[in-house]
Amino acid sequence: MNIFRLAGDMTHLFSVLVLLLKIHTIKSCAGISLKTQELYAIVFATRYLDIFTNHISPYNTIMKLIFLGSSFSIVWYMRYHKIVRRSYDKDQDTFRHYILILPCLILALLINEKFTFKEVMWTFSLYLEAVAILPQLVLLQRTRNIDNLTGQYVFLLGAYRALYIVNWIYRYFTEDHFVHWISMYSSVSLHLLLQVGSHGSWICGLVQTLLYADFFYYYFQSWKNNMKLQLPA
Repeated sequence: MNIFRLAGDMTHLFSVLVLLLKIHTIKSCAGISLKTQELYAIVFATRYLDIFTNHISPYNTIMKLIFLGSSFSIVWYMRYHKIVRRSYDKDQDTFRHYILILPCLILALLINEKFTFKEVMWTFSLYLEAVAILPQLVLLQRTRNIDNLTGQYVFLLGAYRALYIVNWIYRYFTEDHFVHWISMYSSVSLHLLLQVGSHGSWICGLVQTLLYADFFYYYFQSWKNNMKLQLPA
């Protein structure tokens, strides 16, 4: 594991901790999209089917358990906790997230490294994670006013994806046999994948990170000017 991979993992972990901190300390999920959290729960559930059958390292197993447990607990809090659920803005969180699932599944069935159940599910989780943030970004644009913890949560998620791209670039130049195109998190465009061929991994990895580009711009502007974070409608 290189420093960029470790930094990406820790940034991802911190994003989850920030969200859990908000939910546990102020008993609020205002500004958080339940649709995105449900998609992440599906992502981790389908990615870590081998958690008890394929032991890589204690670090790997612990991280899998953390992301599985945290994603389902967040969904539970937002749906069923008698206090937290009251702060959920259901009227604004209207992105039809289920329409993202079927295209990702079809793409995973068509484009994968090995046509087995676990491999297809793992590939499906990669495609779904690439677009899982969309309901959250749409919600932030609708509500516009974003509290600090919500802003930090989304920023850390975007930073995690950016660090993973640096990790892939580093591995490409330092590991002779690193040609794992699917782990570069491709986009959900089959046509694009067929057109770009072996270079599609780089382009598609950037596509996912670019989903955060608009948010990053306004996040740094608010930080630079010491103002409350707001996104344009």
